[in-house]
Amino acid sequence: MTQVVYRRKHYPRKTWVVGGLIGGLLLIISAITLLLYPFASKEKVAFFQGNHPILFNGRQAGNAIIDGDKVYVSLAFLQKNIDSHIRLDEKSNSIIITTKDKVVQMPSDSLTYFINDQPVSLPFSPIKNSDSKLYIAVEPLLSFYPIQYKILSDRNAIWILQNGDKYSDGIVKDQDINREKLRLRTEPTLRSPYTAEVSKKEAVYIEGEKDHFYFVRKRNGMSGYIQKNYVKQGKVHKITITNEIRNYQLPNMKRPINLTWEAVYTRNPDVAKITEMPGLNVISPTWFSLGGEDGSIHNLASIDYSHWAKQRGYQVWGLFSNSFDPELTGKVFKDFDTRKNIIKRLLQYSQMYQLQGINFDIENVNPEDGPLVTQFIREAVPYLHEAGLVVSMDVTFSTGSSSNNWSSFYERAKLSDVVDYLVIMAYDEHTAANGPGSVASLPWVENNLRKLLQEVPEKKLILGVPLYARLWKEQTTANGGTELTSKALTMEQVKTWLAEKGIHPVYDEETGQNYAEYIATNENATYKIWIEDELSLKKRIDLSLKYKLAGVASWSRSFGDPTAWTALDISKMVVQK
Repeated sequence: MTQVVYRRKHYPRKTWVVGGLIGGLLLIISAITLLLYPFASKEKVAFFQGNHPILFNGRQAGNAIIDGDKVYVSLAFLQKNIDSHIRLDEKSNSIIITTKDKVVQMPSDSLTYFINDQPVSLPFSPIKNSDSKLYIAVEPLLSFYPIQYKILSDRNAIWILQNGDKYSDGIVKDQDINREKLRLRTEPTLRSPYTAEVSKKEAVYIEGEKDHFYFVRKRNGMSGYIQKNYVKQGKVHKITITNEIRNYQLPNMKRPINLTWEAVYTRNPDVAKITEMPGLNVISPTWFSLGGEDGSIHNLASIDYSHWAKQRGYQVWGLFSNSFDPELTGKVFKDFDTRKNIIKRLLQYSQMYQLQGINFDIENVNPEDGPLVTQFIREAVPYLHEAGLVVSMDVTFSTGSSSNNWSSFYERAKLSDVVDYLVIMAYDEHTAANGPGSVASLPWVENNLRKLLQEVPEKKLILGVPLYARLWKEQTTANGGTELTSKALTMEQVKTWLAEKGIHPVYDEETGQNYAEYIATNENATYKIWIEDELSLKKRIDLSLKYKLAGVASWSRSFGDPTAWTALDISKMVVQK
């Protein structure tokens, strides 16, 4: 028989339990405190690197050169922080600067630089080369950019300020403050490393604030974050710099722009045969095109045509194209001298043929050469404005591709900052590559227009409209396949074709246009056409008015018929609205 032994179970005393709970709680609190309490970092890091550090937007941004009392900053610093369009022209070994009204050329190793081709002499060279880097004197730059600078003591740091910058006077409070709290931190937290220390009653600059910290700068240029309650803020300073700019006033059009292009391929049209075009106020003949690698220009201009246009009350904006040659464009636009040659010739022609504007039609450019196109326009505008000319440029809608020679090279936002108008060539939605379809369906135009207006202000945008349609032919071949061809028809030719075939167009909801189709059984073919007529043209005018654009431009004058000019008379539409 098994013997069972009973033992009394002992429970811990209540005081022990309570003590254990308190101890555990203290351990947890201690751990949280160690984890969260902002013990100040004792790590010190160097604030300045190298000699003559440049202080910009609160941080060091490279190093300057000081030669006597002249300060030089690197081209790389200027391109990154002040003006991304400053360029080194390798062929002339010059720095090229463009502003709203100036083109500046600073040749290396010269005591002379040029503003709009006018020489300016200096007692020192504006360009220095050091360690294979180019440096530019700050002093002449003050005339072109809204910047100023101070040379700070101790390390000869260069503090560069821009128009609109703000800072305040500050003084460290005179109170019992832990030394670690007076260290300038790299980030707005005591846990970050520090760069320098301030002392009680020390005068500082307050350049910004974040959370409970000020970003302050010592008089020697060293800066960092310090808690706000240790610094008293004083007077606020705002940097105001005004650079002299010659204001250019656009000619008063008195109504929205209604432009048409005159396509001139070999000779100018007989103006006696041109019908009335009510509402038109600008005509742009395709007179000038890039001729050679030296910047020469093919010229088809006619003073008689200009006189005729003036009698009709039209402004004449001579068109210059790059001949749609991507290789020639890259070679010519690469160098400052050849770009300048083109500009000088256009100025000469504008006087010879009594022009009121220049319209640039630069197309089919290698995408990598897009910035060269922008630079050419930036250099052309100051000269053309100085001559009293309106400057416009034709662009396409973006295709979203980075390798499209007809679209991706345009820097649309940058171009719109420079020119008076961008003309959007809102057509060729469907071509032989992706047809059949409309030349420019209304939904396609409007959707792309909305996207473009995110980059370009509406007051600078002119809507290009087509005065032609494509007649598509889908023909069944002997082997059962389909061959697709098309040809462009003028408005008059479309009406003639419809009458010959006895076709009455129908309205196509999808494109917002009239549409016609014809089956030619003897050819095993179907013909399709989306029509440009009064209906579609008036809808395009409505788009221009809806989005408050600067006007419309039509391609081309010879493609239109009398009904086109009635439909495109945007001035009457504005009155009706």
